[in-house]
Amino acid sequence: MNEELRTRTRAALDQLRSELLDQRTADGHWVGQLSSSALSTATAVSAIAALVVHGDVAVPDSDREMISRGVNYLRACQNDDGGFGDTDRSLSNIATSYLVLAASALADQAVGQRLGDDSLASLDAYIQRSGGIAGLRQRYGTDKTFVVPIMTNMAIAGLIDWDQVAALPFEAAVFPQSMYRLLRMPVVSYAIPALVAIGQARHFHGKRTFAPWRWVRSRAIGRTMDVLRRMQPQSGGYLEATPLTSFVVMSLAVTQRGDHAVCRDGLRFLRESMLDDGSWPIDTNLATWVTSLTIDALASDPDDDGAWCSRELVQWHLSCQHLVRHPFTGAEPGGWGWTDLSGAVPDSDDTPGAILALERMRGWIESGTGPEPPSAAGQQDLVREIDRAIVRGQRWLIKLQNRNGGWPTFCRGWGKLPFDRSSTDLTAHAMRALTVSCGSSQDIAGAADGAIRRGRAFLQRSQRPDGAWLPLWFGNQDRPDEDNPVYGTSKVLAASRRVSLSDGGVDMALQYLIDSQNDDGGWGGGPSITRYWAGSGDHLVSSVEETALAVDAIVSAGGGNDRADQAIIAGVRFLLDSIESGRHRVPWPIGFYFAKLWYHERLYPLIFTAAALGKALQSK
Repeated sequence: MNEELRTRTRAALDQLRSELLDQRTADGHWVGQLSSSALSTATAVSAIAALVVHGDVAVPDSDREMISRGVNYLRACQNDDGGFGDTDRSLSNIATSYLVLAASALADQAVGQRLGDDSLASLDAYIQRSGGIAGLRQRYGTDKTFVVPIMTNMAIAGLIDWDQVAALPFEAAVFPQSMYRLLRMPVVSYAIPALVAIGQARHFHGKRTFAPWRWVRSRAIGRTMDVLRRMQPQSGGYLEATPLTSFVVMSLAVTQRGDHAVCRDGLRFLRESMLDDGSWPIDTNLATWVTSLTIDALASDPDDDGAWCSRELVQWHLSCQHLVRHPFTGAEPGGWGWTDLSGAVPDSDDTPGAILALERMRGWIESGTGPEPPSAAGQQDLVREIDRAIVRGQRWLIKLQNRNGGWPTFCRGWGKLPFDRSSTDLTAHAMRALTVSCGSSQDIAGAADGAIRRGRAFLQRSQRPDGAWLPLWFGNQDRPDEDNPVYGTSKVLAASRRVSLSDGGVDMALQYLIDSQNDDGGWGGGPSITRYWAGSGDHLVSSVEETALAVDAIVSAGGGNDRADQAIIAGVRFLLDSIESGRHRVPWPIGFYFAKLWYHERLYPLIFTAAALGKALQSK
């Protein structure tokens, strides 16, 4: 990198740092902002409308007004092809399109509001072109986690017969959580509330099963409702997620249980999480996750002085660690979830992120340039508190590791359905966190080494012949399978030095990234982002997020040859041009929420780019 490019990079990184620091809350952490979601809005509208139509409860005018505002938001979201996408920058998909159709029908029944005739005709044409119900089932394969809720929503709206909705074994929820993986549940681990509520709605309204089993299911209703209540967080929102909470509320409404405590608290969550534009986001926020990522990005700057590291920030991050067994998944204490809100569930991506962030902050505390405890003894106490939290998190990760050596998201050994299986990006992140050493971690050093060794073997087996790794929670909507090898490969490479991946595997992965670089110097992206920016006269293909991740990964893995160095330089130039044009303030939907629900996060391009430019300045 020549002096001119270094000067530009330094100036751009200073700008990004300023923008990130301006986004902090009063106590020094970050919250970010998730995209408004047509999918979430449709499910929330359906849930509130179902209470009006079926709930057998008094619904105030303010709730009816929320239905109307939600429909108005949806009217403005329809794509040119007639379908609806998950976010304002998402391609149409059949799942969201069906949910909007159901929301329109229920809103019409509840308050006389619906999409216009032309919009409905275009929507119907899109659905038919996409294969109808068969196309919906094809999108999700054998995983019923999202197909059955969508069809339940349609049945509640009167669009299909209840007998078309698959029966779910809600009675299995009476068993201890430790047995769920043995019962071969047809839904992923995080969907138990939907399994219970939707399963019961289908039991009440669908074709009756044979007498002995019908009796078993009827006897299980009360006990499974107790499970549903125990799983519900203080906020009322399961996982802080609008779709999951909405499916529970509408299922209870259609069985005339709108006054049940679960339904009341779910409705309270929906009321409190509606945005000013009449929409709902896919989840409330990712505060813990984006804070961990931001800390790592700021600390990657070779000139970083740690002034952002306050005692309040450290204590906030420590407070996000779950210290009791979690009622939702049965997870043991020690992990972190994606937010500090009550609906978060500890997982194997946020836990490593928090551990690595605490490692960064501990370094600043020990150097004396970070937060200022009242005394040297207070400083030592804070370091010991961080060390204890790190070790708890590492123990949690070690226990979560699957037999195949990889890490799942929430529950060990749950199954092979999407978002429950072991994944490469989570595995690399967990392994990286297990390399963190602190004074109180010596007693788990052997277990950590063994876990890393098994994880390394899993990654070796999972690497594709072209050198790439595929991630779990991130995708690219322009790729045929909606996967994102740039993200997955970048995340594994980012950990490669710390976890000693084989040179052959690293070389293959680096070659994949270098060969995947676009003509504009960036990575990823595709036709949808090109169309989005066409109005400015640009012909851009790459995304800021994926480019930043790729640059970070190539630098972190050591580069090592002229092609790698040239790829870094071209990537850095793309990022600098994007910052100068303001593209880093326009996040792109590369994030997957549960069951392939797209989202974008306002801070991702800022965080990823700051980390990449900081790493680039560290390199020679």
